[in-house]
Amino acid sequence: MEAERLAAERRESDKLAATREEAARREAAKQEAARAESERQAAERRESEKQAAAREEAARREAAKLEAARAESERQAAERQENEKQAAAREEAARREAAKQEAARAESERLAAERRENEKLAAAREEAARREAARQEAARAESERQAAERRESDKQAAAREEAARRDAAKQEAARAESERLAAERRESDKQAAAREEAAKQEAARREAAQLEAREQDARRDAARRAMGRQLDEEAARRQAAQAAPRLSPSSSSLRRGRLFGRTDPNAELILYAEAWSRKIHFNTAFDAVRELVKQPHTKPLVTVAIRSDGSVESVTFVLSSGVPAIDNAIREIVQSHAPYQPFSPRLASDFDVIEVRRTWQFDSAIRLY
Repeated sequence: MEAERLAAERRESDKLAATREEAARREAAKQEAARAESERQAAERRESEKQAAAREEAARREAAKLEAARAESERQAAERQENEKQAAAREEAARREAAKQEAARAESERLAAERRENEKLAAAREEAARREAARQEAARAESERQAAERRESDKQAAAREEAARRDAAKQEAARAESERLAAERRESDKQAAAREEAAKQEAARREAAQLEAREQDARRDAARRAMGRQLDEEAARRQAAQAAPRLSPSSSSLRRGRLFGRTDPNAELILYAEAWSRKIHFNTAFDAVRELVKQPHTKPLVTVAIRSDGSVESVTFVLSSGVPAIDNAIREIVQSHAPYQPFSPRLASDFDVIEVRRTWQFDSAIRLY
């Protein structure tokens, strides 16, 4: 009866061991299925992420036609954020997998404890113990195989992350190079614009020099013509003096016209004085006296005597400015524009010299009143 009881206990123990082994196989199968499902879902997520990234890339490329640099920067930021999300997801999966392994380890330890207890209670079941040990070895080998697979998976994930970092670095370098080239183009455009502006200014200076040269030629021609007319007039006056010796000596003196205000019965005298004033006003650069007139001074009253050929006979100060440098500047301005327009034949028939008196005012220009 004792043998039958022991045999029954062995059978019962074998059944329990078989049940535990079947449960372990099912648990391992569940873990394998869960791992495969996790990998499939991860692959689907990666594929979905790739497709989403492709769509985002197409959208970014379309937007980059208008604002490439900004879109590129935002795309890289989005990719970095996506990579960080993926890294966080992988870390979460790793934590869950570690928890599962810890639970499996705890379960394995519990089973081992039960097996030890059964071994204490049924030392006669050595064959069952050997089989259990073989199963434990197989489980250990399987665990090591799974650990090796996890390590390989981690290596591949690390390789993918490294590749992503390198790709991001390449993209950043490309963006930096693009910005550098854009900066060089902007600098080149600025330099080209500066050269173009300098060329325009040089052309304007040349044009002004040519105009000044032409005006000087015209003034010299006018002076020569006026001088010729004056010589002719003097010769005519000498002939008239020889033909009429009874005229008084005062008739040979210079005939002077004076315009000390704005009105005169002789309209041509007024027109000539106004033309002379406009030439001073429009052809004198205010920069020539800008610093001088900052000094406290009185508005000078000046009389300028002009001969019939347009040359200057004298510059007389009725009222000085009180600043010698300003008075000298006025003399230089009057002389610099000589010769002025020669007298018209009608004006020359009346006067040899015209005296024009004006008040000089300096504000943003030189004005004669």
